[in-house]
Amino acid sequence: MGPLVWLVYATASNLLGANPAQALVRSTGDWTLRTLCLVLAVTPLRVSVGWPELARLRRMAGLFVFFYATLHALCYGWFDMGLELVDIAKDISKRPFILVGFAAWLMLLALALTSLDRAVRWLGGRRWRLLHRSVYAVAGLAVLHFFWMRAAKNDLIEVAVYAGMLALLLGWRVLRALRSAAPA
Repeated sequence: MGPLVWLVYATASNLLGANPAQALVRSTGDWTLRTLCLVLAVTPLRVSVGWPELARLRRMAGLFVFFYATLHALCYGWFDMGLELVDIAKDISKRPFILVGFAAWLMLLALALTSLDRAVRWLGGRRWRLLHRSVYAVAGLAVLHFFWMRAAKNDLIEVAVYAGMLALLLGWRVLRALRSAAPA
């Protein structure tokens, strides 16, 4: 919640620069990516340090990813599109980076809606885990969204940092799966 408090304070204090709407859209997108990296870092950290209690933080952190992604989408819809749903739908179909971001948000919506224990029981553990593995697709779509948005400005350093972090976090999972599948 700290970033949200800062954004509210910065908005009220006129600290967001010459284009506060753009600053809000970018900041909420940045915080979405940061919290997504945090969620994906929980399992490697939990396994590496042998601290199973960290798993309890993953669900809450995942809901923060959805929260910031929703703020990001609302800032775009409100500040860039004036909450005109027809214009937003046209923009989604016209600009691939927005389509990819919207697809990632829809996947996050499904994850948020099924984050309750009741959903685990309703779906069954196996199907619930399969659904929640779509967070890896969300990570790929989020980086692609960020890449396409920044590529037009030739500003790819930050994209490379997030892509590298996500590649390490996902690569760790692939290596762990390969090791556990290898015959002993």
